[in-house]
Amino acid sequence: MPKIIENKLIEAFKDHSSFDRDELYDFYLNFEPDLKESTFSWRIYDLKKKDIIKTIGRGLYVISYKPKYKPVLSENVLKIARKTNERFEGIKYAIWESQWLNEFSQHQTANQMIVVEVEKEFTDSLYYYLNDTIRMDFFLNPDDKEIQFYISESTVPVVIKRLVTRAPIQKIKNKKTVVTIATLEKIMVDLFADENLFHFYQGSEMINIYEKIIDRYSINFTKLFSYAKRRRKEQEIKQFISNHIPNFLEDIQYD
Repeated sequence: MPKIIENKLIEAFKDHSSFDRDELYDFYLNFEPDLKESTFSWRIYDLKKKDIIKTIGRGLYVISYKPKYKPVLSENVLKIARKTNERFEGIKYAIWESQWLNEFSQHQTANQMIVVEVEKEFTDSLYYYLNDTIRMDFFLNPDDKEIQFYISESTVPVVIKRLVTRAPIQKIKNKKTVVTIATLEKIMVDLFADENLFHFYQGSEMINIYEKIIDRYSINFTKLFSYAKRRRKEQEIKQFISNHIPNFLEDIQYD
């Protein structure tokens, strides 16, 4: 489907509290006068897959288009990514930093904790290599004591831990450096699964973060819940969303 038609559709229906299948069909007839019902059904499927519309009832839709999240990468993150790419070409890893959450949290954190997750067999090697080549405070699979007494006292702590298989990650390019980062879906789950490491984001702060992420950006809930299941947090996260973002799960169940 041409991008220009998708943009026109968003513009046409963005202020509607809802619109039905007939209204959507009439919209497409302006561009495809001979549009068949079978083709129209594929148009709807494609719009839902791209998260441009979502179903809120039988044959009833709303515009759900939101931008994909693309964070600003700090020089420290880029430095770690360059070193990792140079020494461990082709391995799976993911980087993200706590300062990205300042966009969504009520209380801003001054510390810049960076999380680097890598395939299990490379965690030790990456830790020792980065620790030898970059002047930062590195922590390998930190326990509760390290988190409480050392990580909280460090200005830029870097936590290195195992990357869960099939975790939702994405690659973005910054100048000449390709960086593999954690997606928002992954970060949302990890805040639950690693509550000791992310203790300052628990409680009401977690509610703020979830509400603002869901409100501002396009989130793939299939990926989120699939990853949450792998981290044994699926039901807990679903209950959390159900408790604090009323009716939201009912809306996305049609997707």
